[in-house]
Amino acid sequence: MIQFTIPGEPVAKGRARSFVRGGHVAHYTPEKTARYENLVKLAAQQAMDGLPPADGAIALTVRAYFGIPASWSKKRQAAALAGVEHHTKRPDLDNVVKAIKDGMNGVAWRDDCQVVQLKDCRKTYGETPRVEVIASRV
Repeated sequence: MIQFTIPGEPVAKGRARSFVRGGHVAHYTPEKTARYENLVKLAAQQAMDGLPPADGAIALTVRAYFGIPASWSKKRQAAALAGVEHHTKRPDLDNVVKAIKDGMNGVAWRDDCQVVQLKDCRKTYGETPRVEVIASRV
């Protein structure tokens, strides 16, 4: 089992972009997504502490904590911290999980197809924006 935290606002996996150059179609990952996946990779490498990528089935837990808007009233901010006010805005939870899984490829596991179970994945508000990740063998 590995467990680590990625500091900062959670970032969703952006759609691959395409363009035509010299009559050929080329694809690229948006820079914001690529930077975030590299941050995830670095955090996962530190958590793995030199261990090789896992084989077999993996269960993954992702908890995304978003910053509370400063413009909200103190009462609404307290409700957000208590879990009464839910984060129902973008980004979508599945796209945040996708960015985490892609960043962990080749580090925590060989390929993200090994993730067979998502456990207790959620997005909520927190005092400190971050993503907490737990990966374990099934």
